[in-house]
Amino acid sequence: MRFTLGKDTKLKSKKAIEQLFTDGNSIRKGPLRCVFKFASGEMAHKVGVSVSKRFFKKAPDRNRVKRLFREAYRLNQHDLMMSHEGKHLEMMFIFQSPKMPDFEFMEKLVKKLITELNKTLQESLK
Repeated sequence: MRFTLGKDTKLKSKKAIEQLFTDGNSIRKGPLRCVFKFASGEMAHKVGVSVSKRFFKKAPDRNRVKRLFREAYRLNQHDLMMSHEGKHLEMMFIFQSPKMPDFEFMEKLVKKLITELNKTLQESLK
C-alpha cells in the first residue's frame, strides 16, 4: 500500500472547485469543514485544502496548517472507501479556527471526517 498524495489526487481546477461549492454537500467536525460531491469517472478521490486569511494572517502559518492536514490525510487516506461504480469524491477541506493545531489533533479530525465520508458514500451506493 502506497502512502502518497500525488498530482492525480489534488483538486486544482477552478471550474471543479466552483462546481463543488455550488453543488456539493458539507460536513463539519470541530474546526474542520469538508465540502464534497460525487463525480463520475474512474480515478482517485481528489482533495483540496484551504485555510482562511481571516484566521491566520501570516502565510507561513497558513502553509503549516495545510501541510499538517495534507500529512494527516496522506497517512489515513487508505481508510476512505475506494471509488466504486465510476464514482469518486471531490473534496475541499477548510480549516476554520484561529488556534494553531498540532498533528495529533489534526489526525483525529481527519479520521472522524473519513468515517463520516464513508457513511455518506455507503448511503449513496444503496
